[in-house]
Amino acid sequence: MSLSVTSEGSPSQFTYGAQEPTAQTTQSTEIPKTSPQALKYLDEIVPEEDFKYVMFDDQLVTVSDAGKELGEFTVTVEPTRYKGLECFLIHANSHGSIDGVPCGTSIVCYVSKCLETLEQQHHEYVKLDNCPLDRKTFLVRHSDYYTINRVITQGEDVQRTTKNVPTDQMRGFISEGSNLLLHRLLIEKRMDDDLQFISFDSDTNLCPVTYKGLDERTQTVEDVELRVYGVERTINSTVDLPTTWQSYFMNDGHLTNRVQVGSPVTMKLAKVPVRIERDEETPKPVFEKKKLNWEEDMQLHSRFIDRKEELKGDHASYMRHHPELRALLADFLQFLLLRKPDDVIAFAADYFSAFSTSMPDPSPFLASNAPTPFPASRTNTRIDELRAPTR
Repeated sequence: MSLSVTSEGSPSQFTYGAQEPTAQTTQSTEIPKTSPQALKYLDEIVPEEDFKYVMFDDQLVTVSDAGKELGEFTVTVEPTRYKGLECFLIHANSHGSIDGVPCGTSIVCYVSKCLETLEQQHHEYVKLDNCPLDRKTFLVRHSDYYTINRVITQGEDVQRTTKNVPTDQMRGFISEGSNLLLHRLLIEKRMDDDLQFISFDSDTNLCPVTYKGLDERTQTVEDVELRVYGVERTINSTVDLPTTWQSYFMNDGHLTNRVQVGSPVTMKLAKVPVRIERDEETPKPVFEKKKLNWEEDMQLHSRFIDRKEELKGDHASYMRHHPELRALLADFLQFLLLRKPDDVIAFAADYFSAFSTSMPDPSPFLASNAPTPFPASRTNTRIDELRAPTR
């Protein structure tokens, strides 16, 4: 008989019984990747809406297949800041005793609002008298890589390992802590298809992890029938057999049951929690577009009159300060009415070009031969009069 500790997104379950030999395979060198559907699911997360109702506590009891209570399991999710960044602090504990042997797991994890793990401390232990086992895993995200430190103590033997993994290989990575938040999110924001992310197996090897929905079912807690919704998580280790967990939740995200497939130990809800009350969103008012008749509106009509008088006064003031403008326009109209040209615009352009100081002076030979509808002596005299300073 042996006692082993296994872990998944929530704290470990304890497997008691004869350990079967596992099928060992050669680790694949291919780097696992998150599926496009899973990446799309992460990209479509709206933190202000999707995480609004996932911050609460869960408390379950661990029982054997015979119904004997073995321990307890708690999870808390709360908002916090990590190095100035708004994120979530996830704290999970699972402690108990099997045949008088204390064992358990604890997780402290900081997760960003896009489910990216910023830092995680994962501690597992089994306090056997002859050979206690203690395993600690520390995960920290840096700018362009993750650092994973492991310390495994078994009796007097201590093993320490450290490795770095580039962040581009960790896209879509779901840690033990972020898995707890993802489960709640999958109930809040249901998935249409199976999703494949990446995670660590028990030896911190990157491997695919799949999530798929389970059929709804009824669970009785304190003589109350609850409609629960299931999510199955499978870690497909590259060096060991796949490991599968099935978790069930109330429609508000509270965990009601979790079991590792093939394990005689189950975590169950012992007391019906207070349901998460959702805010009733007040529908936005709809204002019908009304036809605006400013002439009948006293306020708008008054503003129109005031603006009209203001512009008239401004224009009259400008005309008083520039008397040459009145003479220029009168002279132009006189020539226009005398000549009555078919093309008024071309006529005006030709007329006013003589007053432009930016136009280059034409060749005197061309000027002497160029036809013009205006008498030269009268035009030159009139230009000199307009350019003379006003007395």
